[in-house]
Amino acid sequence: MRTNDATSVLPIVASIFDVSSGRLGAIVAAVIGLIGIVISGLALARSTGRTHSDTVTTDGPGRALVAVVLGLIAMVLGGLIVATSDGGLGTGNGLGGAIVAIVLGVIAMVLGGLARARRREVA
Repeated sequence: MRTNDATSVLPIVASIFDVSSGRLGAIVAAVIGLIGIVISGLALARSTGRTHSDTVTTDGPGRALVAVVLGLIAMVLGGLIVATSDGGLGTGNGLGGAIVAIVLGVIAMVLGGLARARRREVA
């Protein structure tokens, strides 16, 4: 028997206001990745001498290490959400946000590693 019901043809799409555990996890992972990018940018600016600080050794390598660790956490959380997501994009499982979190984590790790490498060259 054929039906003309539009809901039987279209996939189920989650509402914008629905917050599932997958979406919440992806948001947390993306925020951690963004924090890692900000910290790595600060560490990179300090390692190249672009900040107006009198002491060069003030928590320079610490910021870069924190940025690398935050990037790794964002990548792991994003990968976990991608692996456990049981739907596609737009289904409310956080798949899109998890992919963004992985990309942000990679950027934070690369910038943090670059800041650590430049810090070793200066010292």
